[in-house]
Amino acid sequence: MTRTKTRTTAALCAALVGSALLAGCGSGDDERPDAAPSSSGVPHGYVEGAEEQAEQQSRLVLADAGSGAVHVLDLITGEVTKLKRGAGPRALHTDGRFAYLDTPDGTRVLDSGSWTVDHGDHVHYYRADIRDLGTIGGKAPAHVHADQALTALSPAEGPTRLFDREKLEGGSLGRARTLDGDATGPVVPYAEHLLAAGAGTDRDRVRVLDRDGTEVASLDEPCAEVRGEAVTRRGVVLGCADGALLVREEKGKFSAEKIAYDGQVDARDRATGFRHRAGSTTLVSPSGADAVWVLDVTDRSWTRIETGPLAAANTAGEGADLLALGKDGALTSWDIDSGKQTARKKLLAGRAADSATIEVDTGRAYVNDPGARKVYEIDYNDRLRLARTFPLSLTPTHMVETGR
Repeated sequence: MTRTKTRTTAALCAALVGSALLAGCGSGDDERPDAAPSSSGVPHGYVEGAEEQAEQQSRLVLADAGSGAVHVLDLITGEVTKLKRGAGPRALHTDGRFAYLDTPDGTRVLDSGSWTVDHGDHVHYYRADIRDLGTIGGKAPAHVHADQALTALSPAEGPTRLFDREKLEGGSLGRARTLDGDATGPVVPYAEHLLAAGAGTDRDRVRVLDRDGTEVASLDEPCAEVRGEAVTRRGVVLGCADGALLVREEKGKFSAEKIAYDGQVDARDRATGFRHRAGSTTLVSPSGADAVWVLDVTDRSWTRIETGPLAAANTAGEGADLLALGKDGALTSWDIDSGKQTARKKLLAGRAADSATIEVDTGRAYVNDPGARKVYEIDYNDRLRLARTFPLSLTPTHMVETGR
């Protein structure tokens, strides 16, 4: 095992918190004052048709690629809701509340009925009925991002489609608006604008668009060969050929800062797609076939940990270990500062599938085991203790966590 860590000079500077966050991107560590009634008599945070709760209402959306079965597992009650069987999904995305299944028939949209609204100084948690909203035709999304107003579905090649969030929340897909231009990267709603990466004639340029798709600003710092993106409390992170680009907004002005690798990194060892706990500023990404990059956005630092043959990785954030699921089906935890392995558990019945996933929230991690038709709940603060096992009647090929 070898480990390298790099820092930029900018890590010594205080980071600005982005003024706008994804609707589903709340942190369980926030101080949340009691909600007060509004002057109109409607309770603060009231959402028609939903129940406000005191804690995050986590649910897992599980999809079977073979049979087309889709289930929603409520992690609070342990209950499973079985939805109508459809075409077998090839991929599954979420924006924190809605799940988007890439199927041969189009993109099937499900309302998981659990979400978080983050107001910055306090957070609201909601639960509602689970609904199947229907199927969207056209190219499947490779990237899905949303804020309180818009949901952006970006295919691997071609224009992004924007959906009205209010209509989705009301149970209707509505009519999509299509952004002009031949984009090759994600479009991320952020700070009442849209960040468009890999678009236009200059593919290294990140553009700032208004809600109508008109360019209002262009960032000076380029991001070549965009791969991977995440929305954090410090801003939007884009993976670039030479590191990562952190895009922030303050008082209507957008800025970009490069968090560079220390030296040349081969294309095969670059970060390719970020995972993190919602609200966290610590991101992880595979690096080649047997290592993980950890990007600390607050410290502006990269850490590479050689884990061995890797199937999936994630982390709960600052101070927490890296969680890595090996191809052999073993789950390991690694201290990010020292690079040392802290615990190991043979978890899966066999080898890990290509679609293996680790979902992480503020107290537990969840790992899907398609071979055994189970999902495991792991207490990552107690040496990877197996807290609960959920036997299933479908093969959980794909899994996402909602309620965040």
